[in-house]
Amino acid sequence: MIRHAFVLRAYKMNRKTTLLIAQVAVVILLLVLSDSLPAAAQSPTPQQSGSTQPDVIGDDDLINADRPGLADSSSVVGAKRLQIESGIQLEFSRPPGIREHTLFIPTLLRIGISSRWEARIEGNTFTRTSDFEVTGTTKRFSGLAPISLGFKYNIQDSEGVRHPSLGAIVRIFPKWGKSDFRAHHLTGDLRLSADWDFAPKLSLNPNVGVGLYEDGRGNAFAAGLFAITLNYLPSKRLNPFIDLGLQAPQEKKGLTSVIVDAGVAYIVGRNLQLDVSIGAGARGLIPSYRFISCGVSFRSNVARHGK
Repeated sequence: MIRHAFVLRAYKMNRKTTLLIAQVAVVILLLVLSDSLPAAAQSPTPQQSGSTQPDVIGDDDLINADRPGLADSSSVVGAKRLQIESGIQLEFSRPPGIREHTLFIPTLLRIGISSRWEARIEGNTFTRTSDFEVTGTTKRFSGLAPISLGFKYNIQDSEGVRHPSLGAIVRIFPKWGKSDFRAHHLTGDLRLSADWDFAPKLSLNPNVGVGLYEDGRGNAFAAGLFAITLNYLPSKRLNPFIDLGLQAPQEKKGLTSVIVDAGVAYIVGRNLQLDVSIGAGARGLIPSYRFISCGVSFRSNVARHGK
């Protein structure tokens, strides 16, 4: 998922927030390194499909979240299921004469319509910014960022190494938002996604698409999009990854933006995933860009199976 605002504004981050994120990251990493916690929480007796009892190790029906990587998967959540994916992301950059700190809460709600379709509501939601100028002046802004409405369609399922799964994702951003984060144009994007298990424990997840966005000066512009995630899967529950995201241009008549990051996701039980990632800008308008993100994803059935 391309969650990063390529037209960046700074969000407030104080020392207490930094300490909190560091503590969350340590907890997630401890969970990743220890298999005993989820094992102890699960029943040793296999459950029947549709059971409401705790899940078992080896169950193939595990949550598949679009976060934390830059690329979104081609799969959907499934009929009559809700999945929420959220977190806290901190971004830092140093435009000339300013230090910018960014805090926002990227959130994605996925609503399963059928085995091929899902509805999506997505946005950076609450945002807070701070500009620390060399003169000692600090400017702060907060508000609600625009929220997109969209859908994902699973075109085909994976059929071995030679046939990756394919999907299409459409998002529309209405003219909405609060304070300095209000959008003045109807914008959106279209992406094609794929998941290719090219080796027993390795998978590639590329996205390619086009978008119509709005830059910091309120100018609408078209951009090309590309993202790719390399996943290493030592088990069904553990997923270290590295990925790359590209937008060309980053603003109207601007440079191409390139972001690289790495992280790990870990599935606890069957319907809960925790994740942490760090990254930086390799090229683009904003110099010295870097970020850290921690998140959680949760899946739930709208109705019990069999009804």
